[in-house]
Amino acid sequence: MNPSVSGVAVAWRPGIADLLQTYAAAGRLGFTEVIAENTAPMQIPRAVLELGVPVVAHGVTLGLAGADRPATDRLTRLAELAEALCSPFVSEHVAFVRASDSPDPLHGDVLEAGHLLPPPRTPDSLDVLVDNIRIAQDQLPVPLAVENIAATFTWPEDTFNEPDFLTELVERTGVRLVLDVANLYASATARGSDPVADLARFPLDAVAYLHVAGGTERDGLYLDTHAHPMPPPVLSLLTTAVEAYAGRPLPGIMLERDTDVSPETVDPEFTKLTEAVLTRG
Repeated sequence: MNPSVSGVAVAWRPGIADLLQTYAAAGRLGFTEVIAENTAPMQIPRAVLELGVPVVAHGVTLGLAGADRPATDRLTRLAELAEALCSPFVSEHVAFVRASDSPDPLHGDVLEAGHLLPPPRTPDSLDVLVDNIRIAQDQLPVPLAVENIAATFTWPEDTFNEPDFLTELVERTGVRLVLDVANLYASATARGSDPVADLARFPLDAVAYLHVAGGTERDGLYLDTHAHPMPPPVLSLLTTAVEAYAGRPLPGIMLERDTDVSPETVDPEFTKLTEAVLTRG
């Protein structure tokens, strides 16, 4: 399965619009990504369109792993944005983000977590996720790719490990994956597993592109903050991921940063990312 995007990339943010234009003009930017909830289909920033590279519509609130079905209005908006951007695919997350759509006297019509939460990795949970992904696939005009999240806890009833859970998801739906290396590292260290061993079991042929971001350790817990430089263990895991594609096409790799976004913070990280990819022999 060939990747849909290639090269190194940075997620588009207004504070680095000029920097990304410089990368694109120099042929250094393979693609980019916009947060779907922050980008109206009819009001896409001109600076995004002028980059001249593929742009992925990246959603964060669809809640595909939730018990409720994906909202039609959210899917319609994602579809319209993907068409306006000529996106190669839409990406989302293997997560739930809200508790219900039924009225609640304290919280209104819905309980929003404001965070990407991991579903239980059980057969029943997988069935729900499979159904929701199929619904989304049917309503989107381009392929769907789903991302592993940074999970700082596991559920007592879990019966799958994360690689096996995602492998079965891919086999049952044909969905693509966004492999977030920093999220993989955060989840593995939180649950006490070996991130390199977990990476080796991921369905790498299904990966459409990779994410990487910075983080920090706090009280013995690694937090994927998208606001710090990539620490050495994450950068090392990224290098391992690149090496895992020896002999086959390497998917595109994207740097994400959401806080303290400036040319001064992003450019050194983009250089590190480029150097990690160049180690590929």
